[in-house]
Amino acid sequence: MRRTDPVGHAPEGHDPVGHGPVRYGPHLPDDGLPVLPELSAVLAAAADRAHEEPAGGAPALLEAACGYWDRRGLPTDPGHAAAAPGANALLLALTAALGGDVLVPRPCAAWWAPYARLLGRPVFHVPTPAESGGVPDPYALLETVRRVRAEGGDPRLLVLSVADDPSGTVAPPELLHETVEAAAGEGLHLVSDETWRDTLHDPHATVLLSPAEMLPERVTVVTDLAGALLPPAWPAAVARFPASAAGDGLHARVLDVLTALGARVAAPVAAAAGYALGEPEPVTARRSAAVRLHARVAAAAHAAVVASGATARPPQAGRHLYADLGPLRDALAAEGVGDAQELEDFLTDRLGMPAPGGHRFGDDLPALRVRLATGPLLGGGTGGERRAECLTAPDPLELPQVQRALITLKSVFGDLRDAQRWEPPR
Repeated sequence: MRRTDPVGHAPEGHDPVGHGPVRYGPHLPDDGLPVLPELSAVLAAAADRAHEEPAGGAPALLEAACGYWDRRGLPTDPGHAAAAPGANALLLALTAALGGDVLVPRPCAAWWAPYARLLGRPVFHVPTPAESGGVPDPYALLETVRRVRAEGGDPRLLVLSVADDPSGTVAPPELLHETVEAAAGEGLHLVSDETWRDTLHDPHATVLLSPAEMLPERVTVVTDLAGALLPPAWPAAVARFPASAAGDGLHARVLDVLTALGARVAAPVAAAAGYALGEPEPVTARRSAAVRLHARVAAAAHAAVVASGATARPPQAGRHLYADLGPLRDALAAEGVGDAQELEDFLTDRLGMPAPGGHRFGDDLPALRVRLATGPLLGGGTGGERRAECLTAPDPLELPQVQRALITLKSVFGDLRDAQRWEPPR
């Protein structure tokens, strides 16, 4: 019987080897919605462009990226910006250019660590505080840096995300400030992954600051446009470098790496990315509607998870939440589930949607943690029109396809809750 990967999809004719190879995901959670027609029109109009885009991005795309950052209080000129076909290419180039060992939060986005390991760089996970993910606890960061140095390591780079994948939380400014100060004191360069900054579920109640506002000379910002502006199938990301001599040198080295990799944004995608970064009304209206939709679905999913006795931080951004099923360990053990990989297999099968285990995000394998995305809960098997109606429905949770998905989620977690209650003491 042909084995299939529980999170990604094996290419035709290729079988995954073992569990969880990097090439099969998990990927950035998409929005589960049809492509915005205005974006499709821009891409189609540029489809006959035969010339190759320069490595690092053409002037028009970089100007659009600078305007995007200017509107967020991060003044930028094109000489301190770069573009690539996805944030992964930018992080790979930055890691290669900076050298040294890499520090990341635990848990962290699944795609961060593989690029350091690909370059042969050690990766050290630093615990995050109880209230949020994405940004390491400052004291744990200092302890980790000093331990690594005492063991002969050379920590140089800290990757973090204020609006976080996988936890869906937003780090408070006071924590971010302490962590940034600690990193600066240890001479680290910071890469701030701001892919999800434009997806705050309640922007009036959630304060999001960029580390680049606090420590502009030591922070490079990376934004994958698949977070809020483009479909994941149109890979494009932008980076903002410090406006300093050190930033100039880093920018030049990153361009060298992107050139060597041939990591150029395809011309039609570059046109669509430039349009989206300009934030015209169709783009901002779709983004706002999509964020409202996913906030509603994420809140419903969170309620179902915690009602079962599992724990999860309330999601504040993005299209996902991160659940800890440790309190349901006995019920899961009765189902043959004893670690995160087995939990991934179990929930993927029962829910009929990807449910990557926490081990993919740097958590320990025995910890029963999982990331649940909201996109599949919109009715992944339905047509574009059915999915698009989620944006305009007075109450999207009442739509049949969304109801069915949420009922399945509640049922699976409810069964675990009931089994846990009746599990005899050991």
